[in-house]
Amino acid sequence: MEPESRAAEADPAEAVLFAWGANSYGQLGLGHKEDVLLPQQLNDFCKSERVRRITGGGGHSAIVTDEGGLFVCGLNKDGQLGLGHTEDVLYFTTCRSLLGCPVQQVACGWDFTIILTAPERESCFHCCWTEACFSCYSGSVFQWGTGLASSGRRLCPGQTLPLFLTAKEPSRVTGLENSKATCVLAGSDHSASLTDAGELYVWGSNKHGQLASLAAFLPLPWKIEAHCFQNEKVTSVWSGWTHLVAQTETGKVFTWGRADYGQLGRKLESHEDWKLQSHDSSLPCSEPQKSMPSCLHCLTGAAEVSCGSEHNLAVIGGTCYSWGWNEHGMCGDGSEANIWDPKPVPSLQSSPGLLVGCGAGHSLALCQLPALPALGQHPKVTGPSPDATENAESQEAMDRERRKERQPASCTQSLTGPEVGVL
Repeated sequence: MEPESRAAEADPAEAVLFAWGANSYGQLGLGHKEDVLLPQQLNDFCKSERVRRITGGGGHSAIVTDEGGLFVCGLNKDGQLGLGHTEDVLYFTTCRSLLGCPVQQVACGWDFTIILTAPERESCFHCCWTEACFSCYSGSVFQWGTGLASSGRRLCPGQTLPLFLTAKEPSRVTGLENSKATCVLAGSDHSASLTDAGELYVWGSNKHGQLASLAAFLPLPWKIEAHCFQNEKVTSVWSGWTHLVAQTETGKVFTWGRADYGQLGRKLESHEDWKLQSHDSSLPCSEPQKSMPSCLHCLTGAAEVSCGSEHNLAVIGGTCYSWGWNEHGMCGDGSEANIWDPKPVPSLQSSPGLLVGCGAGHSLALCQLPALPALGQHPKVTGPSPDATENAESQEAMDRERRKERQPASCTQSLTGPEVGVL
């Protein structure tokens, strides 16, 4: 009788991982190295554990589970997967070289990975091409790597650069002594820090307007004024290679920086003029209004956001959206044409999104598959039910809770760019 009773019940919904986009090194974990233009489901992956974090680098991917497990795949020629060898890995594989220490966070650069195994205690870190940022539980920010030094010397001739811009070991970032950082991030040539007061500080190169300033280079942290975010506190921030995305306390989402791949989710007033000016590295950016954060109303209330090098993913009302650079199909619409406005990923519209993560040119999403009907029953196709409004409101409430849960460590993600090498 017990087996029959189980058979009569509907199967519970299952969370599964989907992957798509650039795959030259097997970073999608699908067992091959061909680009994938539509989301593909990874079978039998991590069924018994709950995925907590998804991220990627130039050609590799990493996933952290609630139990502190770490799964990796993709490019490994420099040992960035931590597996004790340098062979590329085509399937997600458990990283067992951590001496049994549970993983709390992971961040991927172009060809390296940073793993945090100690208790988080509000720590947050981020890595990009050649540098890394870290904020400790005291709120101090440390940076190391030489990624910003060359731009600083070129754009600030005769000026002595701060030590943290040229340090080869963690060096405290000066200029943030009177604030407590809750989140740090880095782009290809810029860095940023979010404070517990909801203030966003930026420094580094401003070639594409990613610092919302008219300066060509900011050697020290500079606060983006609150009026740029409609006088609201910033609660979350993410960075791509040359663009940024921020969310405020009421759920509004702002984008700014480079726009010529559609990575801002909106077209500039004069796209061609912007492109011409952006090629001159001596200019800080184009006109001020084009480098200022602008609210993207269609993303208001996003529960999840992730930035790749020049593309993005977001979860809004349980739907996974994508936009930006799409040369390798990382937007998941089946084409290789750039996406200028956030649009639902077509094949995932019936699968509510839970988590999203980006690498340089690839995408990953954890989605909830629809529950299967009970045996002997057939799903009905009907119009909207009287409870549709109530269900939508319930989904919005869940999204608000997810935004609260992921604060403040919402910006530890990878980023890389489309111009370097093959993906």
